[in-house]
Amino acid sequence: MKKLTLGLSALALSVSAATAQANCDAGEVVAKLSHVTGGTTHPKVVAANNFAERVNKEMNGYMCVEVYPNSTLFGDSKELEALLLGDVQILAPSLSKFGSYTPKYGVFDLPFIFKDMDAAINFTNSKDGKKLLNEMEDVGFVGLGYWMSGMKYFSANKALLEPTDAAGLKFRVQSSDVAKAMIAAMGGTPQAMAFSEVYGGLQTGVVDGQENTWSNIYTKKFFEVQDSTTETSHQLLAYLFMTSKEFLDSMPADKRAQFLKIADEVTNEANLAVKAAENTNRENILKAGGKINTLDAAARKKWVDAMKPVWKQFEDQIGADLIDSAANS
Repeated sequence: MKKLTLGLSALALSVSAATAQANCDAGEVVAKLSHVTGGTTHPKVVAANNFAERVNKEMNGYMCVEVYPNSTLFGDSKELEALLLGDVQILAPSLSKFGSYTPKYGVFDLPFIFKDMDAAINFTNSKDGKKLLNEMEDVGFVGLGYWMSGMKYFSANKALLEPTDAAGLKFRVQSSDVAKAMIAAMGGTPQAMAFSEVYGGLQTGVVDGQENTWSNIYTKKFFEVQDSTTETSHQLLAYLFMTSKEFLDSMPADKRAQFLKIADEVTNEANLAVKAAENTNRENILKAGGKINTLDAAARKKWVDAMKPVWKQFEDQIGADLIDSAANS
């Protein structure tokens, strides 16, 4: 039986790739799963490894999945192009990465649209959420599922107790127009930056703050170079577990059905485990000396009121019906 081998660093990439390739049986379809997250406990890391293990066991003899974490194969800016070129077959990018392909995924970036992760999962399992998986099929992308990572929280080099505290600060954001508008609504300046560059950007002052889940803040040690993190729960961070239409269509019908079944089961299991992982990493941040600011109902309302106009700003692009569907999940 083959075993899963991970590409661990850019320096060791060629060696690890050769090793992983050697563990695939001759004649098998080799599917490279690339993602940008490091560590061992992050929900995306766990889900990616579980998917590879399931495929490598259950589709042994037909398909072999190799996992390349922590941007060892492709970083944020190159992975989608690489998928279309066939240089990688499976990805799990943030939903914020697709603004240049469709505005519809902007619904996931709207601040405070989901009251919690359960509401977000309900939406992804709805008719509208499932329809979005095929929103970019004409480009060549096919969604396999949504991998939740948790709600997002703001951190900065000063305490952020209310939105006005962000005025004049530079915040790292993903390449999402909605996220940029959200930062602007706080009086801050958004700055797009690759995930792998965030720690250095915070450390050197290129940016003053960022927004992320507890798992990302802990595994990437962002809390080490920030004054504190505020428990805003303002936005969802989720990933589109995806492949290319060309790769999916290349499989015989029975193998494609088996592949999709595994993808669906791994996605459901991963999303059920996220809340526990997030709670654990919140505690890990505190144990490591990080500071967390909590908000009472009145303080939280100030954040919600400051950001609610962003919904209206993107209503025409995303669609009022889709926004209503997500907000009422």
